[in-house]
Amino acid sequence: MGKPTGFMEYARRSAAERDPSERIRDFRDLYVPLPEDELRRQGARCMDCAVPFCQTADVIGGMTAGCPVRNLIPEWNDLVYRGHWRKALESLLSTNNFPEFTGRACPAPCEGSCVAALCGEPVAIKTIERAIIDKGFEEGWVTPRPPETRTGKRVAVVGSGPAGLAVADELNKRGHLVTVFERDDRIGGLLTYGIPKMKIEQDVVDRRVRLMEAEGIRFVTGAEVGRTVPVERLKREFDAVVLCTGATKPRDLAVTGRGLGGIHFAMEYLKASTKKLLDGASAADGPLSAKGKNVIVIGGGDTATDCVATAIRQGCRSVVQFDLYPRKPDEREETNPWPEWPLVYKLDYGHKEAKAVFGRDPRAFAIGTTSFEDDGHGRLAAVTTVDLRVRRENGRNVFEEIPGTARRWPADMALIAIGFSGPEQELLKQLGVEVDAGSHIAAAYGSYATNVDGVFAAGDARRGQSLIVWAIHEGREAAKAVDRYLAGGGSLRTGSEKPAPLARGRRERHAAGG
Repeated sequence: MGKPTGFMEYARRSAAERDPSERIRDFRDLYVPLPEDELRRQGARCMDCAVPFCQTADVIGGMTAGCPVRNLIPEWNDLVYRGHWRKALESLLSTNNFPEFTGRACPAPCEGSCVAALCGEPVAIKTIERAIIDKGFEEGWVTPRPPETRTGKRVAVVGSGPAGLAVADELNKRGHLVTVFERDDRIGGLLTYGIPKMKIEQDVVDRRVRLMEAEGIRFVTGAEVGRTVPVERLKREFDAVVLCTGATKPRDLAVTGRGLGGIHFAMEYLKASTKKLLDGASAADGPLSAKGKNVIVIGGGDTATDCVATAIRQGCRSVVQFDLYPRKPDEREETNPWPEWPLVYKLDYGHKEAKAVFGRDPRAFAIGTTSFEDDGHGRLAAVTTVDLRVRRENGRNVFEEIPGTARRWPADMALIAIGFSGPEQELLKQLGVEVDAGSHIAAAYGSYATNVDGVFAAGDARRGQSLIVWAIHEGREAAKAVDRYLAGGGSLRTGSEKPAPLARGRRERHAAGG
């Protein structure tokens, strides 16, 4: 616990956000860390709650409650309170491979399930988590720890997002020789190209990748398995393959005018912005920039908010975000009890920035897009919408259009951020991997094994679009399943060819042709 009366003596304080009017001028970190004495007070707020729901992962009402990787939250809160930072780091790393990622970009379902929230504000768990790992790197406590022995077994991990990195990290610790194939030009998957840099700076991603390389993991970029890297090579050279390709196939909006110029998927837009930034160019330049444009963002989730924030940084003329659902209540309703995630109205970082620039919350609630209007030259001129009424029927939401509520919104750019429908299918077809009714990889939770011997799957490609912390959890658990498979003598390798030697612990760019 922390201090027995800490939750009564100290008010909640989390890492302060930089002023919105200041931070919209750059893509640097949103937050200013708390000083150490304040972090210790926040650790003191962790109460002797008997049953720490914060670390008990569950899914209630379709929402995550508690921490999926089962972080030992009360333990490291207490250690921070007592000033034992190195022990707190050891505790944190015992359950979470990458707390620097979750401490920055996780929505913190642990805080939604914090017992202190029943009588006040939850403990600032996410802020403390980030402080522990950042201090660990600053003090030099986080160092490469390659395995003492190698098994000789080779594993290919396809995809370098949080699930792929977690699989690679865990299998490497067990002594297997791991190669991670990434089709983009940088390692990190959505950590690099899906989440804007003000939420996870690229130095934070690269720092972890360098550490993993020093521990013996091999990273290959520009390597799209099934296209530039033949699947037969994986079967020939590796004993097991783990598919961590993510759920990257975006949901589309099938309405009139969808093919007009100026309409883009959110991830296409965010990736283009980040790539320009990382390549040293201005994120506000190019055809995918929002500079000087009236922007409509369609979708109500985190990705839509990231689009709002990015458009503001690029200098958009205006930005509106369409949310299919009604505005949430200011306080929990009886149908949304603790420890469920609190479904209450709040301004996320991008909404605060829009309010600072344009004087209002950018969201329009309970609204559906009906068509895109042509400017006469094949480009977007406006978006038309209708207001919606939402009701529950047989456990599902049913949306009804309200007559007489049609509206026209002038727009030069529309960004579609309504989720993802599963992984891209071509590689799965080449491998003969079966998919479920939702087009995700069919691999049971717990075994992570596909129908193809020696081929496993983890993360969003298996479970569907989800949180970073669930991806890390699945990566850790899938690694255990692969390790059991290899220990039992299983191997994907075909034929008697001896695999070409693979250099350990370095990154390389794949040359097309495999």
